[in-house]
Amino acid sequence: MTDDIDKARDWLGNEVDCGTCTHLLLRASGGCRLMHACVNDRYARCIDRFFNWNPVLADAYVTHPHFEVRAISANHANVFLLPMLLDDAEETVRWNAARRLPKRFVLRLRSDPHREVRMRVATLLDGEKLAPMMLDQDYYVRLVVASRIAPALLGRLMSDDEPEVRRVVALRIPHDWLLGMVNDPDGTVRLEIARRLSPDSLSLLRRDPDWRVRYEVASRITAAELAELTEDGDSMVQEAARARVAIRPERPRESGT
Repeated sequence: MTDDIDKARDWLGNEVDCGTCTHLLLRASGGCRLMHACVNDRYARCIDRFFNWNPVLADAYVTHPHFEVRAISANHANVFLLPMLLDDAEETVRWNAARRLPKRFVLRLRSDPHREVRMRVATLLDGEKLAPMMLDQDYYVRLVVASRIAPALLGRLMSDDEPEVRRVVALRIPHDWLLGMVNDPDGTVRLEIARRLSPDSLSLLRRDPDWRVRYEVASRITAAELAELTEDGDSMVQEAARARVAIRPERPRESGT
């Protein structure tokens, strides 16, 4: 059977030699274990376990040449050592440092070159601090922003290029802004608008090209506006409208009249 030491390799592909490790004494005390909890191992799970067992050692590894070691040590290191990691070449390191720092440090990463970092930054910020990210080049970052920023700040995203972003906007903008999106080019966006409009305002969408929107209109529009939809070109819209038309049965005549 091959010995574990022959299987364990570092991030450069070299065999891990416990005999030359600076933490040799830890092995004897159970503070590390080859291929299970080892800072020299190439696998992140082994590095992570090492720092979970020995968090006080993390400070010494924030400048390690292997990015996995830097990233994982950032989860445990002294917070005063973390600002320098915001300029790290690896996005995982930058993010792990940022999420433990005060928000004033996180602001630096709103324009991070990596979309994953910007997406995560957007989950940490709110209000005016999020506003600059409404112009992010990545639609998913804007999607996160649209779902978190204050509704009163969503105006700029009402005309976003991405329909999914506008759909989230339609769900959250103030009610008195809804009419500004009734002509959105995407049917799913208009459907969200229709669902939020009052019955009195739904007549603006009664001739919408999307049957789903007209179905919503037929289901909720005021009774006085239903007639046109009872003859709609879509059978489901017709059915919804006709089901709501009040047909009063003829009152039976009283005997002797």
